[in-house]
Amino acid sequence: MQTVIQESGNTTGTYSCGKKKKWNEVSNNMESKQKRTALVTGGSSGIGRCTAVALSKAGYIVYEFSRRDVPVEGVRHMCVDVTDEASVQEAVGKILLERGSIEILVNCAGFGISGAVEFTESEQAKAQFNVNFFGTVNVSRAVLPSMRRQHRGHIVNISSVAAVAHIPFQAFYSASKAAVSSYSCALDNEVSPYGVRVTAVELGDIHTGFTQARQKTVLGDDEYGGRISHSVSQMEKDELSGMSPEVIGTYIARLAQKKNCAPICVAGVKYKILRLLCKILPCTLRGKIVGSIYAK
Repeated sequence: MQTVIQESGNTTGTYSCGKKKKWNEVSNNMESKQKRTALVTGGSSGIGRCTAVALSKAGYIVYEFSRRDVPVEGVRHMCVDVTDEASVQEAVGKILLERGSIEILVNCAGFGISGAVEFTESEQAKAQFNVNFFGTVNVSRAVLPSMRRQHRGHIVNISSVAAVAHIPFQAFYSASKAAVSSYSCALDNEVSPYGVRVTAVELGDIHTGFTQARQKTVLGDDEYGGRISHSVSQMEKDELSGMSPEVIGTYIARLAQKKNCAPICVAGVKYKILRLLCKILPCTLRGKIVGSIYAK
């Protein structure tokens, strides 16, 4: 006998001929449909992976965009390059077709480059912005129409305290994250009247594979008196003793579930104080302090 499903109000169904297993599958599918949906970019590793897992544990159906297919329990992988706008639009369309809505987007995809501006190739700098900034823009634009129509949604963009600390020999990374923070604040103003919130989370040092994956160059180190290699070494030391990605992933997941959130949030008391000092200190003094750590 054919299984009959009604999806209006209370769900009813019939089964016979020992097809209880089939009915359980249908019931599970309908229960899944009632869950809310989250999308995480860069979800195959690091902060993105931990955020995706935390959202899954919180009861969300979670999709993740990344170029690498690394199995993550409870997370549905989609091979997507966030810099490919057409690919992003197609993938988001598939999620909306399957789920009907996306309630949370967390833009984690990103990487870092380090080195002197003078010796950084233009292609490297452009790639930094294409992933960190325009990748965020591409995915945000793809989900915004549905979020605006459903009058709910939260977009969380991963930024960095480097957006305000302006770290020497990480100029392009700092600039890309400053762009993410500014963009998030402006976009929040645009879409908050439609029930959609946008938050930039400015992170400090996190112990992830980000450190090993950084594209770094010490070209010109002699001309700069060894300051480039010193700066990179100090960055790596700070990151390797940084916060746990699991702790940060849980923090981001909780933040993403909030209906009302400030457009800029900072994880960790130390980094909240650092950001406050960066905002209130004169630019020259701030530069001297940061330079004494990373550019002496």
